Amino acid sequence: MKRKKQVAVNEGTKVIPIQWDATFFFERAVRSLDRYHYDKALKYFRRAVEYEPENPVNHCNMAGILSEMGNYEKSNEILNWIIDDLDPTMTECYFYMANNYANMENYEAAERSLIQYLQEDADGQYLDEAEEMMDLLHYELERPTQLTNIKSRQGLVEHDQARNLLEEGKFTEAVRILEEIAEQQPDFLAARNNLALAYYYMGIFDKAMEAIQGVLQHEPGNLHALCNLAIFYQHEGDKENLVLLVDQLTKTVPFHQEHVFKLATTMGILGEHGVAYRHFIRLLKDSDVNQDPCVHHYAAVAAFNIGKLQEAERLWKQTMKLDPKSGIPDYYMDQLAHVQNGETSSPISYHYHLPFDEQFKLWERTTGGIPDHLKRDPLVRSSFFWALRHGDHHTKLQVIQAFGMIADNEVKDVLRAFLLEPDEDDYLKKIAVFVLRTIGVQEPLHVLLEGKQTVIEPNRVPSRLPEWDEKWEAVAQSAISRMSKHYDLVQQHDMMTLWVEFLTRMYPSVPKLTKPDSWAAALEYLTAKMHRRAISYHEVSLRYGTSIATISKHVKLIDEACGIKEKMKSINSVFSAQDLKED
Repeated sequence: MKRKKQVAVNEGTKVIPIQWDATFFFERAVRSLDRYHYDKALKYFRRAVEYEPENPVNHCNMAGILSEMGNYEKSNEILNWIIDDLDPTMTECYFYMANNYANMENYEAAERSLIQYLQEDADGQYLDEAEEMMDLLHYELERPTQLTNIKSRQGLVEHDQARNLLEEGKFTEAVRILEEIAEQQPDFLAARNNLALAYYYMGIFDKAMEAIQGVLQHEPGNLHALCNLAIFYQHEGDKENLVLLVDQLTKTVPFHQEHVFKLATTMGILGEHGVAYRHFIRLLKDSDVNQDPCVHHYAAVAAFNIGKLQEAERLWKQTMKLDPKSGIPDYYMDQLAHVQNGETSSPISYHYHLPFDEQFKLWERTTGGIPDHLKRDPLVRSSFFWALRHGDHHTKLQVIQAFGMIADNEVKDVLRAFLLEPDEDDYLKKIAVFVLRTIGVQEPLHVLLEGKQTVIEPNRVPSRLPEWDEKWEAVAQSAISRMSKHYDLVQQHDMMTLWVEFLTRMYPSVPKLTKPDSWAAALEYLTAKMHRRAISYHEVSLRYGTSIATISKHVKLIDEACGIKEKMKSINSVFSAQDLKED
C-alpha cells in the first residue's frame, strides 16, 4: 500500500499545468475548425484576441470564421478596423473584404476592395484568386474591372515589353525601360541581366560590365549573369578570369531548357564548340525545340567547328527543310562544300543570318533594300550597332547607309547619338546628318564637327554658309528626287557636298539659278564621274528635261570652282579632261 501511495505521489509531481495564452486558444480554434465546429472556433479565437489584442492575425482569424459562418458584414467591420486602426500593412484584408462583398452580391464594393488589394499588396499572395474574381466581377458588372496597375507585378509587364523590344532589336528603347526597372527594383535580376545584354549589343561595354557585376553581387550563382560575364571577359581579353569561369561553366549541367540554351550559345561564342554541341543536341531532343531552324543551325555550326562535317551537313539540311526561303542555310551549305573540297575555313559564327559583307552584297543586288524581317532581326540590328561603334571607316559607312533603309525610331536615336561622338570622323557624321534628313528627321540636329558643337537647322546641310536660299534647296531636291532610285546614300551625300562646296566658293556671287533642273543634272553628272559610274550628257538631259549645252556649261562652272578634275587626278582616277566634254 505504501508503495502504491508513493507512486501516486510521484505521478502527481509530473502533472504539467496548462498555459492559458493566445497560442493555446489558437490551437484549440484550429482543431475546432478542422471538425467544422465554427461556434467553438469563434469562441477560441475571441479568447486569443483577449490575450493578444494587438496581434492583427488573431483579429483576422476571427473575421475569417465570421465569414465562414455567413456573417459577412461583421467580418468586414473587423477587417476594416484592422486596416484603419491596427495594422495598415495587412493589405490582404482588402482581398478578404472583396470576397465578403461578393458573397453579399455587392459587386461594386467587391470591385473597390479588390482593386485596392491589387494596387497596394506587394507580395501578390492571392494574385491568382484575385484574377479569377476579376473575371467574375467582369461578368456580373458587365464591364471590365477598372484596374490601373498591379503592385505585385510591378516591373513584370514593363520587363516583358523590354524583352520584346530586345527581340525586335530595338535596344535603345529597351534600355530606357530596363534602366527604370533596375533603379526602382534592384532585386529584379532578370531585368538587370537583360539591361547588361542591351548595353553589350549596343557596344557600351563599360555599362554592360557594371550591370552584370551588380547582378552577381545579389546572386553569385546566377547562370545567365555568369554566361554574360564570360562573354564580357572574352571581349576585354581578360584571359585569366575567362579560363576560370569557362572551367566552371563547362562543369555545369543545367536542367531547365532556357538555361541549357543560354549555356550552349555562350560556350559556342567562347569557342568551346564541343561543349556547345553537346548542349545543342540535348535541346534538339525536346519536341518543343526541334522544329526551330535556328537551333539546328547552332548545332550545325558547333559540329562544323569541331570537324564533324557530316553531322553539320545533316543538321544544315534539316535547317533548309525548316527554313527554305531565307537563303541562310543554303549559304552555309555552300561554305561547307568548299571545306569538303579541301579549302580552308575559319570558324563559323553562330548568328543565324548571313555575314555582314554578304548581307550588303545581297541588298545591293535587290531593289527592295533590306527585307522587313531582317530589319526587325535583333542579331542583324545588333551587328549594325556593334559595327557602328567598333568597325572600320568603310564598315561604318555601310552601316549608316543600311540605317537609311531601316529608318525606324531606334535608328534615328542611334544616329543622333553618333553625331555627338567626339572620336568619330566628321565625314561620317555628315553622312549621318544626310541620312537623318532623308528618312524624315526635320528637327534641329546637334552635331560635334571639327571639335565644336553646332546645330544644323531643318532644310540646312553642314556648311559654313551664312544662309541657305530656297533656290539652292530646290536644286538639291531636284537632284535627290531623281538620284534616289539609282545612287546609294553615300553618293547622294557626295552630290550634296559638291553642291555646298560650289555655293561656298562662289558666295556671295552665286550665279542666278533660273533653271534648277539643269544645275541638278550637272551635279548628278559630276557625282557619277567621281564614283566612276558610266553616264552621258544625253542620259541626264533626258532625265532632267534640259539641254545638253546648259548641263555642260554648268558642269564646267562647278569644276572650275571646285577643281574636280585636279582632285580626281591626284588620286589616280580615270576621270580625265575628256570627261567634261560632250559625249
